[in-house]
Amino acid sequence: MKITKVEPFILHVPVTGSQIADSTHSITHWGVVGARIETDTGLSGYGFTGTHAYLPGDQLITRCIETCHAPLLVGEDPRDIQRLWHKLARNPALQWIGRAGITTLSQAAIDVALWDLKAKADGVPLWKLLGGQVREKVRAYNTDIGWLSIGDEQLVTGARRAVEQGFSGIKIKVGSTVERDLRRLAAVRKGIGPDVTLAIDGNGKWDLATCLRFCRGAEEHDVYWFEEPLWYDDVKGHAQLARATRIPVALGEQLYTQDAFAEFFHQQAIHWVQPDVTRMGGLTEVLRVCETANSYRLPVAPHAGDMSQVHVHLSYAHPACQVLEYIPWIKDCFTEPADVVDGFFRLPQVPGAGTTPTPQAWERFRQPAA
Repeated sequence: MKITKVEPFILHVPVTGSQIADSTHSITHWGVVGARIETDTGLSGYGFTGTHAYLPGDQLITRCIETCHAPLLVGEDPRDIQRLWHKLARNPALQWIGRAGITTLSQAAIDVALWDLKAKADGVPLWKLLGGQVREKVRAYNTDIGWLSIGDEQLVTGARRAVEQGFSGIKIKVGSTVERDLRRLAAVRKGIGPDVTLAIDGNGKWDLATCLRFCRGAEEHDVYWFEEPLWYDDVKGHAQLARATRIPVALGEQLYTQDAFAEFFHQQAIHWVQPDVTRMGGLTEVLRVCETANSYRLPVAPHAGDMSQVHVHLSYAHPACQVLEYIPWIKDCFTEPADVVDGFFRLPQVPGAGTTPTPQAWERFRQPAA
């Protein structure tokens, strides 16, 4: 099998309602920026990264796919994933451009497409290719009911409804003011009761002093984790916070490499590990992070802001993965959606990584890639 063509693509998919917001972002669409890899056997693989649907930025990623990475892939065997990952990630010319950001997002799309191709060629769902099923079920937690743009009363109503639908985990956004966020946290905890896990996510907004003040008031509500409480690269601050509060610290969606995670592990600044396949140069690098987390006996909750089926495969196959995020914006754009039934993700059955767009999504949401 040889790669004959690498074609970038962009889909812009509406979010729930007309607009959502967390502490640092406000968006109306989610960007699915990806690559379709064609082979001489007729098989095609699809992979993508996730963005805030900013078309000029998305086109920078597709330009990188087309002009920097694609020429390194044509003629190669797509099943040789490890070697191709290093060929792209350790290319001397590309390292001068950047070892994170656009080049890594581009490589994420390509790496996922290669895994998709390999699983399709073997005729198995990706989780079987990764070693098989290690757990009976993957528990879902619902984030889509918890945006800061949602009013207090609607927030509680949405959380209760999610629990009634079978979700045993809820996550809400914080990062407005300490007083407002503590009030909303208390109301949601009261609304869903003590038996549902309740996590919070600050999206890197606050400083350490604010986080410490917030955590003193939040601890009584049995918070499952505090995600991205501080600026993403502040290892020392996260370590200080982890020692000062009983609330576990979670992070990882803004880290691009296993090296970025290494110092958080070393300084005991992290309790829940949240790598993202669509950010970290693909599944190949995320598997390395999962293995390291497992060696530290730390649980993994893959970041799934884009509702990638790849994370479902990973969560069923890797022993470190414990729970997975549910945000349903783009799931129905693919031939095998990442569906949740009674609070658990359905085990994928179709060969591949679950990243093949439907013809309807291709026609409805596609944007110019250049």
